[in-house]
Amino acid sequence: MLGNEFQTDHRLQRATMHRQPIVNPDRSVFGYAVRGEVPGADGLPDFQLLEGALDAGYATLDPKTVAGEFPLMVRATSGLLLGSIPLPAVPGGVIIELPLWLTSYGDLAGRLEALRAQNVGLAIGDYTGTPSQDVLLPLIDLVKIDLSRSLDVAELVHRAHAAGASVIGERADTSETVARALELGVDLLQGPMFERRQTAPPRDFTVGEAQCLNLVTILSADQPDPDAVVRTIASDPELTMRVLHLVNSSAMGVRRQIDSVQQAIVLLGPRQLITLAMASLINARPATVGTLWSILARAIACMNLSGSASAYTVGLLSAVAQQQNVSAETLVSRSGVSEDIGSALRDQTGPYGAVLAAVMAHEENDIEGVAATGLEPWDVAHAYLAAVPEALAAATSMSVATR
Repeated sequence: MLGNEFQTDHRLQRATMHRQPIVNPDRSVFGYAVRGEVPGADGLPDFQLLEGALDAGYATLDPKTVAGEFPLMVRATSGLLLGSIPLPAVPGGVIIELPLWLTSYGDLAGRLEALRAQNVGLAIGDYTGTPSQDVLLPLIDLVKIDLSRSLDVAELVHRAHAAGASVIGERADTSETVARALELGVDLLQGPMFERRQTAPPRDFTVGEAQCLNLVTILSADQPDPDAVVRTIASDPELTMRVLHLVNSSAMGVRRQIDSVQQAIVLLGPRQLITLAMASLINARPATVGTLWSILARAIACMNLSGSASAYTVGLLSAVAQQQNVSAETLVSRSGVSEDIGSALRDQTGPYGAVLAAVMAHEENDIEGVAATGLEPWDVAHAYLAAVPEALAAATSMSVATR
């Protein structure tokens, strides 16, 4: 018995941290939401132990690299609410999200007023219109409605708007769910950056897009042909300009001006060049750093979990396919990648399939989906959060190179 209790306590010491974008209807980033899940916590009465694990999980995060310049929304614990745990300091500001179990906390209204005086944003999580939630609405900036659970979204949206609050629709993970939410007046959406679509109609690629995919094909080989890489980039003025722009940017730290495409290619290496090709494909600009950040976070997380550069390419191409609304089969056939990469993109099989499926499930906050792949949810979450700072740095430099 003591062994089981110790095992339960040990599990509760590790919170699985999730980070999701909150986006406007046009998919531009509004902010990022972070919350912790503790495996096996359902039904356990010791909320002090549960919240201790969550506070410890939050303490491992670097708020500036998790949210960048955007607002950060953090699901409250008692410590965050009462001030015994310091609020994260982020350039874009912090928003405290109240879970249902904290909306009946004693003297909560007074504490919320004190937080508002500190310019802290306030949100209600899991809004279902309970009396304890509704009494707080006049103090609240945002309410979150789980689109997968609530059948009364229209009524809940109306009540929130009547009180002056904006509405975030959670679990906005398919194009159908997003369309329904927007029809019902939801203001913002939280979920993976790229929705899963039932179908992706075929489309023709422009000459520039085709050239980017040709470059990916060459660089995805086990031993890329350097001469072919040079020829492909040099034959496209736009790619040439972007490669030289990137290698001479401050992010690369080169000491002298690089004017040769061949030198630039050697300095950048295959991974940077594949990333640049994908950034060019989505026509990344500073306004789309959030999109590129999400694409690169998936790619780096896949690589972190598998230890393979090919997994990086899998994550990158899968995210670009979703962002561009291109079928995986179309992207596989046009890019000419290996069958190992192709099988992962088509149906999450092969040596990289489970890793891609796990990372995509994590992006959707689907812990059961992660576990179904055979990977440990905590490991996937840890790999993803470790990828976020590197992805931000790369997205920032790439957006400069593709201007």
